[in-house]
Amino acid sequence: MKQIAQYQDGRLEIQEVPVPVPPPGGALVKVTHSVISIGTEKMKVEQAKMNLIQKAMARPDQVRKVLETVRNLGWKSALQKVRNRMESPTPLGYSAAGVVVAVDAGNTRLKVGDRVACAGAECANHAEYIAMPDLLMAKIPENVPGWMAAYSTVLSIALQAVRQGDAKLGEQVLVMGQGLIGLLVTALLHANGIRVMAVDLVKAKEKFSLAMGAERFVSSGDLTNEVRSWTNGYGVDKVYLCTGTQSNRPIEQAIEILRDRGRLVIVGNTKTDLAWKTYYEKEVEVRYSRSYGPGRYDPSYEWGGSDYPIGYVRWTEQRNLEACLALMSAGKLNLEALTTHRVKFEDSLAIYQDLLKPESKEIGVVLEYGEAEKHIGNAKAGAADLKTAAGSAKLKTPVTCLHVVGAGNFARTMLLPHIQGNIPLGTIVNQTALSANHVKNKFGFRNASTNVDDILKDKAPAAVVIATRHHLHAPITLKALGAGMQVFVEKPLCLTLDELAQIDAAMAAGNGGSVQVGFNRRFAPLSVKLKQAVAAAPGPKSAVYRVMAGKLDPKHWYANFAESGGRILGEACHFFDYFCWLFDSKPVRVFAQTSWPAEGALPFPDSITAQVSFEDGSSGQLIYSAEGDSTYPKERVTVFGAGLVGELDNYQRLDIYRKRKCETTKGSSKGHAEQVAAWLKYLKGETPHPLPYEQSRQAMRLTFAALESIQKSCAVEL
Repeated sequence: MKQIAQYQDGRLEIQEVPVPVPPPGGALVKVTHSVISIGTEKMKVEQAKMNLIQKAMARPDQVRKVLETVRNLGWKSALQKVRNRMESPTPLGYSAAGVVVAVDAGNTRLKVGDRVACAGAECANHAEYIAMPDLLMAKIPENVPGWMAAYSTVLSIALQAVRQGDAKLGEQVLVMGQGLIGLLVTALLHANGIRVMAVDLVKAKEKFSLAMGAERFVSSGDLTNEVRSWTNGYGVDKVYLCTGTQSNRPIEQAIEILRDRGRLVIVGNTKTDLAWKTYYEKEVEVRYSRSYGPGRYDPSYEWGGSDYPIGYVRWTEQRNLEACLALMSAGKLNLEALTTHRVKFEDSLAIYQDLLKPESKEIGVVLEYGEAEKHIGNAKAGAADLKTAAGSAKLKTPVTCLHVVGAGNFARTMLLPHIQGNIPLGTIVNQTALSANHVKNKFGFRNASTNVDDILKDKAPAAVVIATRHHLHAPITLKALGAGMQVFVEKPLCLTLDELAQIDAAMAAGNGGSVQVGFNRRFAPLSVKLKQAVAAAPGPKSAVYRVMAGKLDPKHWYANFAESGGRILGEACHFFDYFCWLFDSKPVRVFAQTSWPAEGALPFPDSITAQVSFEDGSSGQLIYSAEGDSTYPKERVTVFGAGLVGELDNYQRLDIYRKRKCETTKGSSKGHAEQVAAWLKYLKGETPHPLPYEQSRQAMRLTFAALESIQKSCAVEL
């Protein structure tokens, strides 16, 4: 892997180094983004380029260590120690984001594929892979992009400073220094309802300060009188000192502008000679802010994994990271406004050279590592293009005619009785003319046909129900979408990933059509009641969906793999969709196996056990079995949540256990009538689409992943 290395003679290199291994209880993270902390890293680079005398003046603490070595070991050993230090490279960077690619056996919190924000100058460096201890990582919310999450550590530094200041709603505070940390302090104070005056010697910082929420910006003139005017002569409640200078002027100004018994929070590396008389007379409180929060510099916390009890230490390093990510997720921080540069990792050395130039105007610099966000792109393939084409809004032009393709027993029993009389019926298409004519007369269709192309000739706003055998679902759906029709297709939507990609493209083309798949179980009244109960329970949920499907007759058309795609694809997709809908979360991983050998009369799997992990931490287990006893209910769903157990028995009885009581509701519908009714309202322009395409697509993609898991005997990421 590649990593940035800094030498004490000023050299910077991108070196090829070994990939690290996860520390005990930690994880190995593939970095997608990291942020250059302009102030800290610029200072390190500048100090590295100094001569020995300049280095000694800049770091007197290091000089004392050398002299201590001289006293203990002599000049020769001290000189050798200094030379070794000068020759050894050191890492740069401490604020990154990436994807977990390996987890130590002692870590039970993270999984491979989790997106995490990473902190620590000892580990979260500018490198393609980083080995992270558990408590210096926080999971990234789904809606927070990686480049933004990479700011989490520098933002945590600012957040810890804000906490140390303890500014109250409505107070007036001054943030001195508008570098990256100072701007983030400004943004956090503003997000908490604090009035902020920002100060910096560089006038160009004004636009950034105002974008972060500063009420006023001062770069020159009489700061004391500016504050006096702004605070009605009282002085500011707090001063956050975010400067980095060896001048004592910022400290002197701070005491001038603070109100009586105000508070000074020192954030940056600034000279601090406190004038006793003036600080004493105002009884000013001085606080230093230590990095990202409690736990910093404590090896037992950072590397030993010994967390502090929340009852005693509310905000630790990790909890500060989580708080920052939550603010990003809620849209409370305008990080785009201070991101002045996003550059490829391999081009990063040029950025460091630019930082040393006096005219440099960089504020927030994000390094991108080649495959940034690829892990998200795979899981959401095509989703961005599909959202607007998915038909989720109301139809502007209501449908005036509905056609049906497929006049088999399912369509005649489960669909057409709920459609008849609720919308004008056009053409019924079926392979056999006799059946087509029978359905035409029974349900009142205008025409009967054996050619699906006949329905495409209808120029009026039209819809079509596709209830054929499975291998025809995708081809007819593509034809109907090409004609701009509203489509209801029985499950499965398609039989191959290639067909799914073709339907994606047809939806993205924007011809005005929409697709709804016959995932009826989510529409069942008892399902709706179960989901309401589940949604009220906080935190992740666990569900088990057991299906006693019974043995498949080898003579049934389902046993013809070319027509059906098999029972897993043709039936299990129902229950994968149910999990996605019930948890209202996106699947991220599935592990599946067959529970009966795929050989003999049925040389493909017809029983499956699958474990699905979801973005919000929920999990769903599907047991779809052809083996068992027919007296057992065909379908049973059990859901466990915080303070809740729900059990749905064959869509006839729902038991909700909570607060030491059991509430029972009876029912009979599996949702066919309710789904058709909801779709008809959409066709009439009365309501938005009841099952947008991206949701049906998600269930199909999960089903294909389950089949892939069976083939590869391993978990499959989505």
